[in-house]
Amino acid sequence: MKSLQLSGTAKEIGRQHGRFGKDEIMHSLATYEKLFHGYQKIRWKEVRERALLHLKAIERYDPALIEEIQGIAEGAGVDFEDILALNARSEIALTQSGTKRFTDGCTSIGVASPVSVDTIIGQNWDWKGEQSKSLLLLEISCESKPRIKMVTEGGIIGKIGFNSAGIGVCLNALLTDKKSEEVPIHLGLRSVLNAFSLHEAISKINEGQMASAANFLIGCDDGAGNGMVMNVEVSPFGIDILDGAGEKAVHSNHLCSPVISRHIQDLNNFKHTDSMIRKMRAEQLLNQSIQRGGSIDEETFKEWLSDRFNAPNSINHLKNERAPEHRQIETVFSVIMNLSKKEMWLCDGKPFEKPYDNHRLDERVSLSCTSTENSETHRPEKRSK
Repeated sequence: MKSLQLSGTAKEIGRQHGRFGKDEIMHSLATYEKLFHGYQKIRWKEVRERALLHLKAIERYDPALIEEIQGIAEGAGVDFEDILALNARSEIALTQSGTKRFTDGCTSIGVASPVSVDTIIGQNWDWKGEQSKSLLLLEISCESKPRIKMVTEGGIIGKIGFNSAGIGVCLNALLTDKKSEEVPIHLGLRSVLNAFSLHEAISKINEGQMASAANFLIGCDDGAGNGMVMNVEVSPFGIDILDGAGEKAVHSNHLCSPVISRHIQDLNNFKHTDSMIRKMRAEQLLNQSIQRGGSIDEETFKEWLSDRFNAPNSINHLKNERAPEHRQIETVFSVIMNLSKKEMWLCDGKPFEKPYDNHRLDERVSLSCTSTENSETHRPEKRSK
């Protein structure tokens, strides 16, 4: 997985992302153009038009997000609408009525005191295996904002990560029947990572500001031995913070909030045979660890996220060759974030096959990308619309 250190203004950060992550961005564009057309018969021109429906809401929400998206487009030599479409891909993909519905997988787990000494969150990201070629590990330094370490797909400016203020977030996609023209959820994730406090993070996703439904497993650690984890289901109709007393949280890919369920319908056809079983298994593993009384740490998370009970539809998701092609998803990466230590353990692939590498959030502001900001970049041929 390519690692980039980005710094400067929003526009400069975007240009660096676009220039140095160009290959990954082009792979993302090719993947989603193929998926949308193959499964939903939507041509890329229509995808771009659907993405533009969110533009006014994003401009009201945080103009810096638009500047960063524009910077990526300039750095990669593609149109603004292409990068906007990537950032709205969940709203386009996960709120539909077609028969070939597809969604990310993903099992997320979080623990805090008194369950564990440190505040730790982690997840497996289950999606199309070919998207491994689009992954980027970004470290972002922007004036007046916390430093961020984040795993994302090329061109997408918000995803799974943590920041220097001790805020971290995991994502569980939800497939539902309604969306709005408000802010795409990936930009909501970035806003959580831009927050200095839990209160600020929640305020950025509250009151119907998100365009579609998802679960954000959010962790917060104050650096003084105090932490909290929670599942926050977001939707165009508001949020619901699920029960868990702040000490443990587990989520997969179905709606759990009775409040949000009054407004939208869960369309996950594999809710009972996949998502619910993964959630129950994660809760079982977590409760077993608590009952044994041992310490829960990064090694415990590695065991949980490597679990293959009910394979192929396990926490460590394997590709099911017997499933319809649009449902053949697998664990693409696994990530564990210790918010107390501000460290990330990242597995580029399936955790039972590959090891985790340790990544600390650099206390220094790196100029390694900014220093080449004025270098020439090849502009690829325009993509078909």
